[in-house]
Amino acid sequence: MTAARELFVAKGYAATPTEEIVARAGVTRGALYHHFRDKAALFRAVMNEVAGEVAAELVTRELARGAGRPGDAWQQLRQGLQTYLDVCIHSDFQRVVLIDGPTALGHEAWGELIERHGHSLLAQWLRKAVDEGQIPALPITALTRLIGSLISEASLYIALAAEPTAARQEVGAALDGILSGLHRTRRLEPPPTAADP
Repeated sequence: MTAARELFVAKGYAATPTEEIVARAGVTRGALYHHFRDKAALFRAVMNEVAGEVAAELVTRELARGAGRPGDAWQQLRQGLQTYLDVCIHSDFQRVVLIDGPTALGHEAWGELIERHGHSLLAQWLRKAVDEGQIPALPITALTRLIGSLISEASLYIALAAEPTAARQEVGAALDGILSGLHRTRRLEPPPTAADP
């Protein structure tokens, strides 16, 4: 996996033949196929590893900031999302998860990865922010999915940009601006239905 990860990051999934992976790893093709069904299965394992590292990094950073303090859920959410956008510039995550992941494995596999590594942490932050009265009591699952979609698009915007650092600043400001609309303690009025005038 180490050899594959190095090559996937340097060359991309499509340009990395299995022959080169086994040569760098110093193993036979038989050894590769003993552990992984095919190159896509190996890539999926690498992608999961990279995404897991990023999720762990986000949790560690938030714990270092004192994430357990009461009344801080909204600030943790905002800082956590900005930290995630910073990570989107990192080469391993950017190349493996954001650029090649959807192409190599399809958007469904990429969505599963986000669900596993990102949505649970996001839902925790949102639930805590609701409990602390910092955002309205909206349905957490729906809110998590919607904000998760914004974050996914933001990360792809960064990864595919000609200048990722500039794109990160732009999308960071836009995302924080959108989220600022949630930060209020008064109850939201229900949305109008089709029958409402």
